[in-house]
Amino acid sequence: MNVTIVGAGIGGLTLALELHEANIECTVVEAAESIAGIGVGINVLPHAMRILTELGVADRLEEVGVTTKESVFFNRFGQLVHREPGGRYAGYDYPQLSLHRGDLQKVLLEAVRERLGPDSVRTGLRCLGFAQDAGGVDVEVRGSSGTTRLRSDVVIGCDGVHSAIRKQLYPAEGEPRYSGINMWRGVARWKPFLSGASMVRAGWFTSGKLVVYPIRENIDEAGNQLVNWVVEIETPRHLTRDWNRTGKLADFASAFDDWHFDWLDVPALLRASDTVLEYPMVDQDPLEKWSFDRVTLLGDAAHPMVPRGSNGAGQAILDARALRVALSSGGDPVAALADYEQVRLPATAEVVRMNRTNPPDAILREVFTRTGDRPFQHINEVISEGELAEISDRYKQVAGYSRDSFPNSR
Repeated sequence: MNVTIVGAGIGGLTLALELHEANIECTVVEAAESIAGIGVGINVLPHAMRILTELGVADRLEEVGVTTKESVFFNRFGQLVHREPGGRYAGYDYPQLSLHRGDLQKVLLEAVRERLGPDSVRTGLRCLGFAQDAGGVDVEVRGSSGTTRLRSDVVIGCDGVHSAIRKQLYPAEGEPRYSGINMWRGVARWKPFLSGASMVRAGWFTSGKLVVYPIRENIDEAGNQLVNWVVEIETPRHLTRDWNRTGKLADFASAFDDWHFDWLDVPALLRASDTVLEYPMVDQDPLEKWSFDRVTLLGDAAHPMVPRGSNGAGQAILDARALRVALSSGGDPVAALADYEQVRLPATAEVVRMNRTNPPDAILREVFTRTGDRPFQHINEVISEGELAEISDRYKQVAGYSRDSFPNSR
């Protein structure tokens, strides 16, 4: 069997490593002329780190990222709402990693080229579409030398939120669903705060929400970290989704003018950023079907979700493992893709819906609503620790990384 993987993002590269482990031949085609990681920070949760560990890339990832110690929640007045350990610090056998998306993609790409060969990832080839018959699939790609067709037994669309494969399968699907919240992101060189490995969520969308965490250690002689921040604000205005769209501080920074905490000066952090990116928080309704004979979807091409819960990349990595298991069964590839869909489509549909309604951030929503966006005297007079833990645990259960999913964890 041989497989064509369309897209060299996190999902596509992880899938290539998975198929190589199963002795299934594959080639990755990528539209970009060179692969440079887009975006800024990303979190990889323990369920995905288990897979990356088994693929032999975890040590390198831990070298370039930050092993997250805790998730911490504050209101916009800097008052602590909830704190819980993360990854190994919560007793999992695998870490939670915070790192630059480009670093994650680079490690995966290097591993693919080292194990599968330097020509295993072919760049500068944009997918135009596919045609299949009973014996295989032809993918039409366009490069600098013109248009050609690549023949394989199976094609996997890992080509992200603008997937050409998905568009061919669902030409009348329509525009993505806007959540009413716009997002701006950036990175800054900054001194360590709190534990030095804390993932912080603060505030709420109505008046401004902030997510902030370090993604690289010791980037200069002063011991600064590269710190990733995300700002989310309710707004009717949004532009077409583009992970590389440049944003402007003037469009949102005033909402954080008085966010001066003893552990972080938020306005100064925002001003220290070299680049600001803007992205609408959008998703699409779960599809009824991913697999059409010898063609299927994976990752953002299959289940684009609102980027909340630090779980988009993780779900793509879980897709890759499930697809490898299905294809390595040795049976009919059409049946294998159907089996993969049966396992992963319902699970990811639940995550898409959960990200809309009750991601971990829902802790902040509850406090915002119950206090009327005012400071509190004692958090346990607003919401109990049991309620806070229940919100967090419910998301972990749906997303597939609850402690029950890791029976060997301490």
